[in-house]
Amino acid sequence: MLLERLKNFRLASGFTCQQMAEKMGLTKSTYHKKECGKIKISLLDAQKISKILGRSIDDIFFYSINDIKRQD
Repeated sequence: MLLERLKNFRLASGFTCQQMAEKMGLTKSTYHKKECGKIKISLLDAQKISKILGRSIDDIFFYSINDIKRQD
């Protein structure tokens, strides 16, 4: 699931939900709902997340052909 990728990248970067929320100017609850898929992530959110985590939007939010092959 793509939002699991976001969580995994966040954890690998050493950020808590609270820290991500603060960096994005959100409450912890709002950030958590976005990460869990209860609230949609806007393009602006994706850009902020990408910058914070130091990864491309594609890496975080889109599967590559290699990811699909690994699932088979």
